[in-house]
Amino acid sequence: MKALLSQQPKSSSMFTKRHVLSMREFSRDEIDSVLELAASLEPYARGKKSDMMAGKILALLFFEPSTRTRMSFETAMKRLGGSVINLGPAEGSSISKGESLADTVRVVAGYSDALVIRHPKEGSARLASQFSPVPVINAGDGAGHHPTQTLLDLYTIKKESRLEKLSIALVGDLKYGRTVHSLAYALSLYGADITLVSPPSLRMPEPIRSDLAGKGTLLREACDLGEVVNNVDVLYMTRIQRERFPDPVEYKKVASSYRITPEFLSGARENLIIMHPLPRVDEISPAVDQTGHARYFEQSFYGVPVRMALLKMLIAGGA
Repeated sequence: MKALLSQQPKSSSMFTKRHVLSMREFSRDEIDSVLELAASLEPYARGKKSDMMAGKILALLFFEPSTRTRMSFETAMKRLGGSVINLGPAEGSSISKGESLADTVRVVAGYSDALVIRHPKEGSARLASQFSPVPVINAGDGAGHHPTQTLLDLYTIKKESRLEKLSIALVGDLKYGRTVHSLAYALSLYGADITLVSPPSLRMPEPIRSDLAGKGTLLREACDLGEVVNNVDVLYMTRIQRERFPDPVEYKKVASSYRITPEFLSGARENLIIMHPLPRVDEISPAVDQTGHARYFEQSFYGVPVRMALLKMLIAGGA
């Protein structure tokens, strides 16, 4: 089974039975097709009845904690009339007995029409795809990729701001943050002006920066968010991820590098929107929630129609 979505022609069935592993495997046409279908399915995400996926089963294999990704996938499948099975905690499954990921995937794929996997090891979703006869969706593999988060981020930007001629700052943990890795690649397809804001020790990995620059993407780097905040359309905040740091001492050095408050936003553009993949710790003050800039809770909801669209395209085919 081929994993490269971009090899498929643009058609209503271009995603059918394919794996979703990385945003680098999406063309702009393919992204646009997902976003367009998501918009048409949004009424169902808000409660309109559907049986589009009746009789279909989605399997969730989450080896790392998750709230939004896991629950939005479950909500998406159920809103479409399908069912969900969940592996649950690894210690409650045969993995605790020494079963390999490959064998777990083979078994669970036999029970389902698609499976969603989150795993702490980079490359785990791609490994799973090699053993699964049904579509595998990467819901985060260590510090690697998180393609469905990027799709919902793009949907949010399209609805709440604009994708064309966009100026955006990606802020925080750009070294370990899989959400910004995937998003940067996708934004490059839309000609975005991207500013990377991070402590020096958490810069975007050099291979990603070089790759994007080679594609003609306009990249800037900064350490001081104050120099950037008043000149962008979108402020994409991320959490400094304690769990990704091999050395707790290094984490403490950068843990509170950036914090957004209403006062900090006093000179920002009126139409600035603030996004965050969540969970947040202290990088966005709760007082910002009441401003006209906050969009992170809407962003979280948009994960439902976007994942509905992707599941429909992967399992049922067509738009």
